[in-house]
Amino acid sequence: MTYLETIHLAADCVKQRMEGREPLAGIILGSGLGKLADEIQDPIVIPYKEIPGFAVSTAIGHKGNFIVGTLSGKCVIAMQGRIHYYEGYGMPQCVLPIRVMVLLGIKYLFVSNAAGGTNLAFHVGDLMIIKDHINLLPNPLIGPNLDEFGPRFPDMTRPYDPSLIKMAQKIAQKEGISLQRGVYVACTGPCYETPAEYRYFRGIGADAVGMSTTPEVIVARHSGIPVFGVSVITDVAHATDDDDYVTDGEAIVKAADAAADKMTTLFKKMLAKL
Repeated sequence: MTYLETIHLAADCVKQRMEGREPLAGIILGSGLGKLADEIQDPIVIPYKEIPGFAVSTAIGHKGNFIVGTLSGKCVIAMQGRIHYYEGYGMPQCVLPIRVMVLLGIKYLFVSNAAGGTNLAFHVGDLMIIKDHINLLPNPLIGPNLDEFGPRFPDMTRPYDPSLIKMAQKIAQKEGISLQRGVYVACTGPCYETPAEYRYFRGIGADAVGMSTTPEVIVARHSGIPVFGVSVITDVAHATDDDDYVTDGEAIVKAADAAADKMTTLFKKMLAKL
């Protein structure tokens, strides 16, 4: 079976379980950020393991479900956990859910992640609007181009939609939510960054670092889908100067969970305006 056939088979499987619903937006919930899924009304839960060709998420804080339902009066399809390259899956598997959501008709993609703050002004719990990214993961478009999805050489001048960013800033100001803006850099993981790597990422213009998101955004932009992205800052580079500092996965999930309410409010208010 070709990759294109796998995408269509998976999309057909999901569509059959959606009870005729047509999602306006896709939402990707990163580590510790699954709380938004609890806000989705009249949910249909579709485990990844029941979808042909889908990988099963093994990362901490990733449940591995598609959830279809209503949020702020709009039909959405949310990924309760994503597929990471570091789990040993190939890039086509990592971005398969995005291809499926495109076939299901999404008009927008909202992405979120837990990230380390390389910007020394950032603090744990900050929300950072992703204004641009640096992709150090394998590009998901390598290989034969999927012409029905998009062009061979898609433009990435504005990977994160300026109008959605402006909308988020206005909502955040009204709701009293403090927002940072910055550049996200994605590397393979799964080990956390060394202090020297933090300095390197800061030196090349990154404000936050993580192990996901950029392949999903590239694939969405390949199909012309506007993207809005948020990083929850769950640890910070300057903390590594402390002699007893250790980067801990469980602590990162807890920090993300503590900030999830702010992100949930932001996403819900934005959806209401779409």
